Amino acid sequence: MYLGVDEAGKGPALGPMVAAAVIAAPASLPADVDDSKRIAPARREEMAAALSDDPDVAVGVARVEPAEIDRPDTDMNTLTVRGQARAARIALSGSVASALDEPVRVVADAGDTSEERFARRLREFVEGDGEDETSEDGDPLPSVTVTAAHGADADDPVVGAASVVAKVARDRRMAAIDAAYPEYDDLGSGYPSDPATRTFLREYVAETGDLPDCARRSWATCDDVLAAAEQSALDEF
Repeated sequence: MYLGVDEAGKGPALGPMVAAAVIAAPASLPADVDDSKRIAPARREEMAAALSDDPDVAVGVARVEPAEIDRPDTDMNTLTVRGQARAARIALSGSVASALDEPVRVVADAGDTSEERFARRLREFVEGDGEDETSEDGDPLPSVTVTAAHGADADDPVVGAASVVAKVARDRRMAAIDAAYPEYDDLGSGYPSDPATRTFLREYVAETGDLPDCARRSWATCDDVLAAAEQSALDEF
């Protein structure tokens, strides 16, 4: 039994990035657990519910909202470390983790070009030696050893389980955000390549003159929409 951690929503222009951590024994996981992108949405929902309901499995979920993503004093590599560390700390704070021998083995999907650097930084943040000022103080957590690899969500079943939980949590959050804008047809997936997302942003900016709160203002997609609306206003003038 060990901890796997991954994130979903690193690249969208809308909504949060969501990280998830799962502590489980690989043999106890569904045989079809995999990278969440390879699993149908309905099956992902079933897996995430089963993992959350299993008393022998610990799950931690953490969101990195657009306001934090847009801060000028950070970057996506650091935010990915922070998000994964927050999720891992939640999972490690429960009774499942208390029964594990220390140090707890952590396997992460690397969110950096350097797997070694990502693993080192993640260990520091999980153990409280990083600089995540949003972390909450609490009971001491177990020490950890961390390895990180690109594609771990496809190669490691526990990391795959974490990717499923993260994707389901991200999709649910996007559904809630979509419901908050009933006057628009569809926000889409939130990714810049999604025509529905780009249409929503263009229509929202055209009608309000600004971006919605769910947008990542620092993303080029959002800059382009604002610039296009400004140019259109100048042309009309």
